[in-house]
Amino acid sequence: MSSSRRPAGQLEQDVLGCLADAEEALSPREVQERLGRHLAYTTVTTILSRLHTKGVVSRRLAGRGFVYELPIPLDDVPASIQAHRMRQILDSGDDRAGVLARFVTDLTPEDEQVLLQLLTETDRNEHR
Repeated sequence: MSSSRRPAGQLEQDVLGCLADAEEALSPREVQERLGRHLAYTTVTTILSRLHTKGVVSRRLAGRGFVYELPIPLDDVPASIQAHRMRQILDSGDDRAGVLARFVTDLTPEDEQVLLQLLTETDRNEHR
């Protein structure tokens, strides 16, 4: 393995940081230029596409291509990725209620309290 190789996930983090610092949605070319590296355009588009698939970045059509933005604070990205994975698992099965029931049954008392608090806050916010 070459010593010039980036640590796993570093390029994703760099792209996320670039989007977080931007005041507007960026095209892959703009991300490539802002990173100031000798990265292939296809590498940048692949990273952006993967981040979109993970549910972390949003994209919209602009001209003949997409522009990307980070709609959440950078610090919220890890939780967003995990939540997206959880939704994928729920969406992949036939017994959504059963999976949720099993998940809740297996929670620690501390996690149950956090979940109850979050559900209560969500309910209050929806009734405002």
